[in-house]
Amino acid sequence: MSLFVASRSALRAAAPLKRVQLQARRYATESSEPKKNNTALYGALGLTVAGAGYYFLSGTPSAAKKAEEKVAEKMSAEPKKAFTGGEQSWLSLTLQEVETLNHNTKRFRFKLPEDDMVSGLHVASALLTKFKPEGADKPVIRPYTPISDEDARGYMDLLVKKYPNGPMSTHLHELKPGQTLDIKGPIPKYPWSPNKHEHIALIAGGTGITPMYQLIHAVLKNPEDKTKITLVFGNVTEEDILLRKELEALENTHPRQFRTFYVLDRAPKGWNGHQGYITKELLKTVLPEPKEGPEKIKVFVCGPPGMMEHISGNKKSPKDQGELKGILKELGYTPEQVFKF
Repeated sequence: MSLFVASRSALRAAAPLKRVQLQARRYATESSEPKKNNTALYGALGLTVAGAGYYFLSGTPSAAKKAEEKVAEKMSAEPKKAFTGGEQSWLSLTLQEVETLNHNTKRFRFKLPEDDMVSGLHVASALLTKFKPEGADKPVIRPYTPISDEDARGYMDLLVKKYPNGPMSTHLHELKPGQTLDIKGPIPKYPWSPNKHEHIALIAGGTGITPMYQLIHAVLKNPEDKTKITLVFGNVTEEDILLRKELEALENTHPRQFRTFYVLDRAPKGWNGHQGYITKELLKTVLPEPKEGPEKIKVFVCGPPGMMEHISGNKKSPKDQGELKGILKELGYTPEQVFKF
């Protein structure tokens, strides 16, 4: 078959394309009336189909199709995980970029060993970080909860507040892009699954927002998860409200599923949120009532020790939640309804 005949045959086969294109225009803002002169359309279509006939005969589309299939297969396959837990050794990750969020908090982006890797973290889990100070006998090890999406490939983000006497936070704040940090995990926290509870209440203070954000993001990115979320977030000043832009974007996108209440110890003039500390009256007003069982509601708490003691009592260790005390006990919640990060 000659190239000309092949092109004409292909043109006849492509004739329905013209009708599909004209129908599709009816969904746009342009007029739905067909063009009176289709010469230009047929001319352009003829050139396109002629080219298609040439490439069809030369076999190039077949190679291109195979390449596309390989890419699609790679993307749909289960991604490799950087952190696998168990007996896995510490990974030395390179710091890629640093973003200053306020006077004492930065976001650190670490590069994973391979570009198409995911972190391997799940909701809710954390990581351990390690470094050995010069002249010290033992290394410093501290847990952090990443704030990057669990499906993000090639990188992982940590949000770290610098404390005056915090060896790890000080070390991190002194790191420069290109330097490395030893990291290990994941460390399981709370076994989350979609729709595990009808309503979850999150009470956070300062950087205690990081495990809450991990949970909020996981719920709201899943259209099948209908869990309602109430967040009460306490801070000293307005500048201290971490991830505020991200939280407000999620609240605006999911107004019927997610609500946030900000509380400031030192509120500025004109502040419309709550002032002072997180109180019993506030929690009684905004939290789901404790009369529902733990299968329906769950309250999560994370923040500095003073806040934890005031709200729920501190946990004794990573594996021991400790006694339920404070405001939540006074309001009638049971230990089964409360989880301390």
